[in-house]
Amino acid sequence: MTDATANSSPEGAGKASSILVPDERTRKRNAAEARFRLYGLIAVGIGVLCVIALLVSIVFNGVGAFQQTGYTLQIEFKEEVLDKSGNRDLEEIKTVKTFAYKPLLREAVLREIQARGIDTPLAGAKVTGFSSALDNLFSDGAVGNLRNAVLANPDLIGQTVELRILASSRVDGYLKGRVTRESIARDKNLDAVHLDLVDALRDEGVVSKGFNLAFITGPDASDARPEQAGMGVAMLGSFFMMLVVLGLSLPIGVAASIYLEEFARQSRLTDLIEVNISNLAAVPSIVFGILGLAVFIQFAHLPQSAPLVGGLVLTLMTLPTIIISTRASLKAVPPSIRDAALGVGASKMQAVFHHVLPLAMPGILTGTIIGLAQALGETAPLLLIGMVGYIASNYPGSVAEGFLAPNSAMPAQIFEWAKRADPAFYERAWGGIIILLGFLLTMNIIAIILRRRFERRW
Repeated sequence: MTDATANSSPEGAGKASSILVPDERTRKRNAAEARFRLYGLIAVGIGVLCVIALLVSIVFNGVGAFQQTGYTLQIEFKEEVLDKSGNRDLEEIKTVKTFAYKPLLREAVLREIQARGIDTPLAGAKVTGFSSALDNLFSDGAVGNLRNAVLANPDLIGQTVELRILASSRVDGYLKGRVTRESIARDKNLDAVHLDLVDALRDEGVVSKGFNLAFITGPDASDARPEQAGMGVAMLGSFFMMLVVLGLSLPIGVAASIYLEEFARQSRLTDLIEVNISNLAAVPSIVFGILGLAVFIQFAHLPQSAPLVGGLVLTLMTLPTIIISTRASLKAVPPSIRDAALGVGASKMQAVFHHVLPLAMPGILTGTIIGLAQALGETAPLLLIGMVGYIASNYPGSVAEGFLAPNSAMPAQIFEWAKRADPAFYERAWGGIIILLGFLLTMNIIAIILRRRFERRW
């Protein structure tokens, strides 16, 4: 009997293996691969859930900052109070102090209470000195806003004008659910009677929530006026800082990268430089803040809390990131590009600047924008140079003032709000995070678009 006959026998067929039927080792390997794939999916799912939970938490806690409670009142600007002489002389009107505008708010609220038939003990509340129980319903800056409106337009005197007056942070928190009747029992400013009046005025449409544009465009406010605090001036401070970072880190970082990657000879000096660049990329940001405090403020005597100093500090921190990403982009260009340029008679500099650099530009731009986005969110260096200890009350008057005048920045402003006692500032800190994330998301989208726009495939 031949071997072929033996293999075709029933006994031989039972022992033979087939590629269509996996053996025990293959089944174990396939099972291990399936488990690893499952572990990867679970890890990705957990990461996605964490990101979603973080975003939901940020939006849930911060969306209230984009709404502000206010009263729609008919304010009567009495001539006998604001301009006794009646000549509309601005200098005389300026002599009227802010507290003189308080009765105008009280009378406007009392008219609404009487006109709508609201029964409240506050309607007959006693006025002690210059204060009244009704004053706690309004923001501490409301009377200041009335005075500023009159100074800007003296023709308002003698007229009755409908204006929207900011509510106090407690009233605003009550309408947003941040303040409850149980928590108000421990409050020295408001009580249940105030909340009853707020409910009645809300039912009548006098009290309502509206979009808070001042949170995006306005400056910061003192601890007593959280309802007036805004991110506008801090956003401008971050803008001027980013101009400094972009104007210094991009040309310096790209030039250093081109020299180290294309022109510098391999030596101990270049090895030392490369090691130090890699180490600087891992240095904590607060170390750069200490360096900036010592060099730019104490030694160079540059103005403290200025965006120029903040930009210089962030430039030092961003340079290693840009240098590393730029060198990686230059290395990614195939050597054949350089060889072809040199082969047709181009010089070394022409080969680099006319052929290699344009092809590496997508990676360079991407690394630069990512470095700027990282610098935009840094807080620790700014704390050490004092950009968190100054409240800028208005916008800079010129470009030079924008660089040199004391200011804050978005991450520093968020940090300042987060450590204040009033819960209204805590809400604004979350709202500031939303704005900051919007800027970071925009910068990363720009990086992706630039990469796809200039990307070349070989």
